[in-house]
Amino acid sequence: MARCAKLEPIPTAIVHPCDEVSLKGAVRAAEARLISPVLVGPEAQIRSVASSHGMNIAPFEIIGTERSRDAAAKAVALARAGKVEALMKGSLHTDELMHEVTAAETGLRSTRRISHAFIMDVPAYRLPIIITDAAINIFPTLEDKRDICQNAIDLARALGFPEPRVAVLSAVETVTAKIPSTLEAAGLAKMADRGQITGGLVDGPLAFDNAVSEQAAQEKHIVSPVAGKANILLVPDLEAGNMLAKQLTFMSSADAAGIVLGARVPIILTSRADNLRTRLASAAVAVLLAHSRRQAAAATLAAE
Repeated sequence: MARCAKLEPIPTAIVHPCDEVSLKGAVRAAEARLISPVLVGPEAQIRSVASSHGMNIAPFEIIGTERSRDAAAKAVALARAGKVEALMKGSLHTDELMHEVTAAETGLRSTRRISHAFIMDVPAYRLPIIITDAAINIFPTLEDKRDICQNAIDLARALGFPEPRVAVLSAVETVTAKIPSTLEAAGLAKMADRGQITGGLVDGPLAFDNAVSEQAAQEKHIVSPVAGKANILLVPDLEAGNMLAKQLTFMSSADAAGIVLGARVPIILTSRADNLRTRLASAAVAVLLAHSRRQAAAATLAAE
C-alpha cells in the first residue's frame, strides 16, 4: 500500500456494488488514491445504498444495468475495451462474475490458466508469502499448475519480491507414485529447470514444514535453494490451499490480500468476510500489477 502512494490510481470497474460492504470498499480505495471506481450495476440501488450509509459517490461514474449478471458482462466489456484496468467484485456471486470473465468469445481469458493467489503477512514468518491456488482451480492438472506457478512468480516480481522461491507442496518431500501430487511437484521442478517456468526458483515436492523452516529442512537433509525460505506455496488442490490460507488468517492472525491472475486484467475477488484493510490491500496489489503491465507493454513497444 505504501508503494502505491507514488502511483496514479487505476480505473477499476466495481461489479454490482449493491451493499454497504462492497460499496464502502470501493469508496475507501478511491479515498486512498488506489483506484478510480466505475460503478456498474442498478443505479437506483447503488445510490440508495450510498445514501443510507452516508457515502459520497458523486465523483464516480455509474453505468446502469438491471441484473448482477448484466453488470458482470458490462464490466468485462469495459476491460476488453481498455476503459478499465481492473475489476473488483461487489455483492454478486463469484460464479456469476467468473462466468463472464472466462467466456470463450467475450471474456478476459489470456493464454494462461486463470488462478487465484493470496498474498499473506504471517506474524510468525519472516517473509511475505503467496499461497496459490486456494479459490478457483479445484483439482488442477500438471499443465494447470504450470500456469498457476508462472502466474504466482509474475505476481511476486510485480510486488517486488527480490527472488520468487516456489515450494510445490505435498504431504512428504520424497517422490512416490502413491501420492500423485509428489509426481506433479517433481514435474514442475523439472519444468523450471528446462525453462518451461521462468523468473523464479521452483522445488518440490516439499512438505509444509521443510518449505518454511530451515531447521526442518536441515533435519531431513534436504539440499535446496527453496526449502526453509519459500515465499510462494503452490498447494496440491483448492481444498488444501483454502484450509491453509484460512488457518493462517484465523489462527495466526495473518493479514491477507487476494487477487485473480491469468486474465487480461487483475480481478479483486473480495469476500463478505473481508475487512476494510484486506480490501484495500487487495486493491493495492491490483494497482501494482496494473502498473507492472503498463511498464511491460511500454518496454515491448519500445523494443519494436
